[in-house]
Amino acid sequence: MKSAQVQATAAPSRVSARRGRRIWIQMVKRYDLYLMLLVPIAWYLIFHYGPLYGLQIAFKNFNPAKGIIGSGWVGFDHFERFFDSYYFGRLLWNTLSINLFSLLIAFPISIVLALIVNEIRSKSFSKLLQNITFIPHFISVVVIVGILNVFLSPTTGPINSLIEAFGGSPIRFLEEAGWFKTIFIGSNIWQNMGWQSIIYIAALSGINPQLYEAAKMDGASRLRRVWHISLPGIVPVIVIMLILDIGHFMDIGFEKILLMQNNLNLEASDVISTFVYTTGILKGEYSYTAAIGLFNSVINLVLLLLVNRFARKTSETSLW
Repeated sequence: MKSAQVQATAAPSRVSARRGRRIWIQMVKRYDLYLMLLVPIAWYLIFHYGPLYGLQIAFKNFNPAKGIIGSGWVGFDHFERFFDSYYFGRLLWNTLSINLFSLLIAFPISIVLALIVNEIRSKSFSKLLQNITFIPHFISVVVIVGILNVFLSPTTGPINSLIEAFGGSPIRFLEEAGWFKTIFIGSNIWQNMGWQSIIYIAALSGINPQLYEAAKMDGASRLRRVWHISLPGIVPVIVIMLILDIGHFMDIGFEKILLMQNNLNLEASDVISTFVYTTGILKGEYSYTAAIGLFNSVINLVLLLLVNRFARKTSETSLW
């Protein structure tokens, strides 16, 4: 009886040992490929995991003279200060609303653009459309904001000139809080929809052409073929891109918002990322803004885990 138990416990160890030897042999045979992994691994360790050490200042009253270790602990005081502040609701709403409207409006537009490009039979016109929609992605954010200032100027802008031509009054688009989110999201769509559609165009090119031919022979219209073949064919890619977008749901590139921001539209343009910049970098409240950034990142992580789990259960497509 004892010998049988010993053999039963020793068998898994022998299997794991053989598996370990096989893995080691494969690593030795393909050492050059594993050496290539050293650079990205070092990148993530130094620039992504290394800075996690500094997160403890969110729970300390950080003093640069004393350093991270020498600064005293304050627990969750910075989090309570942020949650109790009068601007907490405004920052959270502006951040959530901009990202939510961007997700609802901008995300489907890149899919629609990819479907349109895929259905265009003229190769020259298809390439022209792709180039026109791709180019804005490579324009600097500073230049984009400059273009907005020129086109939306209340005195010399062509938009207001057109409004006046129809008998209307000039609108100060960039100085009114009610217009900020519309302009910000609309310019983001114009700037990024072509670039974001690339992956969907690549996924559409991988669909078997015989499916379209069979549907055409069965009398399916072009719209039917798009709805029943093209869209289902790229659903896994759509799900992955949606998960990735929601994983950055609370992140807004503060550069563009900061360039468009002024005292008149601050009610709609003040978001968590710009507040962290102005309060943490300019005013030197490092611990306070570190707590705000940690709160922001935790929300992103929770949303990513929930959406990934939901996608895995409903569509069997997920990041892990």
